[in-house]
Amino acid sequence: MQELKNLLSAKQNVVITTHVNPDGDAIGSSVALLNFLIKMGHDVSVIVPNDYPDFLKWMKNDELIINYSNSKNESQDKIKNASLIFCLDFNNLNRINELGDYISESKAKKVLIDHHLDPSDFYDFKIHDVKASATAELVYNFLIELDSNAVDKDISEALYTGILTDTGSFKFSMSPKVHKIVSDLMIRGVDIGFINNKIYDSNSLDKLKLIGYALSEKLEVISNGNAAYIVLSRKDLKDHNFKKGDTEGLVNYALSISNVNMAVLIIETKERIKFSFRSIGQFSVNEFAKKYFNGGGHKNAAGGSLEDKLSVALEKFLKDISKYSKDLNY
Repeated sequence: MQELKNLLSAKQNVVITTHVNPDGDAIGSSVALLNFLIKMGHDVSVIVPNDYPDFLKWMKNDELIINYSNSKNESQDKIKNASLIFCLDFNNLNRINELGDYISESKAKKVLIDHHLDPSDFYDFKIHDVKASATAELVYNFLIELDSNAVDKDISEALYTGILTDTGSFKFSMSPKVHKIVSDLMIRGVDIGFINNKIYDSNSLDKLKLIGYALSEKLEVISNGNAAYIVLSRKDLKDHNFKKGDTEGLVNYALSISNVNMAVLIIETKERIKFSFRSIGQFSVNEFAKKYFNGGGHKNAAGGSLEDKLSVALEKFLKDISKYSKDLNY
């Protein structure tokens, strides 16, 4: 930590990046760190692999975020000239796709701040804790140690966004210190009602109709009632004028069914079939995703993907999950 503090005591060209399909924790952590380092006098850029939901596009300096998929040359130049790169909310450079190759080749010092299992060794500095509720929690601790007086309302709002979304609105298991952090963020000016409204109560009509369609027409329960899944094809998404973020949290509806201990949302994209896994209790969707679907994440929340047809991917999932009927019945 002292060596990292020494680095930040002089002006740096900083790049902050996070995982593909950035969520609330990814964007909240990145924006918080961006605004803090700007206050410290550094030249700072946030580069994300692709776009993210509109309900996250309200935090201070959000407009400074560079979308790599739309600005590849600019992004590559920023990385090439960086002296310090912060990697937030991912544990492997493969999680940022093509961006990972450029960061791997960069001679800049690299800082990992993350709470996912089994990080690969690509960093010079590591702030890592799998028990943390969110990467935003680790960023909060880091910023407080650097300069607690610099953590203002705007930074606090971004940190709260990360913690709020990655804890499922505080429904998931977490330590008491998370609520102490939130209390401190409120003291620093966070209006929790305002942020909750921005994230959860600013839905489009198309999004609500897609949710209704998914639950009424596409939700299936299997494994003697202990598992559930939803499959959405590209046509389903197109028919409901899909925008990024419209399926955020949809898998949790399936998991909320009584006696369901594991749920998955399967989505067909142009490039691949995406899986969002969730579980309750002892069943590790992290291990399941790693073993069968080129993925991983947390014990009770993970993702994966296959480069197959939707029908093939669904058949594989049904075959693989059938091996765990006893494990899901607890």
